Amino acid sequence: MKTYKLATLAFLTTIASSAWAESAMQVADVKAFASPPTAMAGGGYMEITNTSEANDRLVAVEADFPRVEIHNHEFDSEGVARMVHLEDGIPIPAGETVILEPGGLHVMFMGLRDTPLVEGEKVEATLVFEKAGKVPVTFDIVKRDMGHSHNH
Repeated sequence: MKTYKLATLAFLTTIASSAWAESAMQVADVKAFASPPTAMAGGGYMEITNTSEANDRLVAVEADFPRVEIHNHEFDSEGVARMVHLEDGIPIPAGETVILEPGGLHVMFMGLRDTPLVEGEKVEATLVFEKAGKVPVTFDIVKRDMGHSHNH
C-alpha cells in the first residue's frame, strides 16, 4: 500500500512540475543565425517571459553540439566588447520578459565544424530553468540581416 501511495505522489508531483514549467515560462521568437562554413560558434536568441509569481533563472541550454553556453557581452574600460560565459545563468524575474539578442544576452552554440547552422533548418534544444525545470524549444535557423540599407 505504501509503495502505491509513494508512486502516486511521485507521479502527481511530476505532472504538477511539468504543467508549471509549461505555463510559467513562455518562450517566443526562438532563432539562430545561419553560420558561415568555417564558423566555430553561433548565437541563439529568444524572448523568455516568466508568467509565474516566483523569480527563476535560466541555468543551462541543452542541444546536440559539443558545447552550449549562456553568454553576455561586456565592455572593458577601453570600450572593447568581449563575450562572457554566465556560469550562474540568467535571472528571469517574476512577471517580466528577458530578451536574448545580438550584442547582449545569448546562447552560444560551440563546435560547429561538424554541425553548421544552415538557413532553413531547425535546432531542437531544451532550456533548463532553476525552478520551472526543462522547457523544449526549437531554434529556427535564419539568414542574418546585416542591418544596412541599399536605398539611395
